[in-house]
Amino acid sequence: MTLTDLPLAIKRVLVLEDNFIIAMEAEDILRSLGVEHVEIATNLSQAGSLIETGAFDFVFLDVNLGSETSFSFATLLVERKMPFGFVSGYGENSNFPAELRDIPRITKPFNESSVGSLLSSIGTVEI
Repeated sequence: MTLTDLPLAIKRVLVLEDNFIIAMEAEDILRSLGVEHVEIATNLSQAGSLIETGAFDFVFLDVNLGSETSFSFATLLVERKMPFGFVSGYGENSNFPAELRDIPRITKPFNESSVGSLLSSIGTVEI
């Protein structure tokens, strides 16, 4: 899959992932799919600052960020109508807030195909 296979032109992506190695892997995959600009945030504070400085075509959210989750940040993204998807290493379906259960998600370990599918979900979910 390449970016030209995706329904929208996704040029700028924010990756919120607390594990730097996994974040770098996500960046490599996103670039292989044709994303031109990838920003990495390892915590909610960094992600919030990056969102304030510019719009992103998609936000790649790790669910568990050490002692916190990305659910509050996801709610902010919904308010801003900014497309996003969750990435999780756990099957925590029951822990998702009701308003976020329909947001697309993939599990770790992810690969080019699963990340491409997550990006392709833009427009299929009403946020």
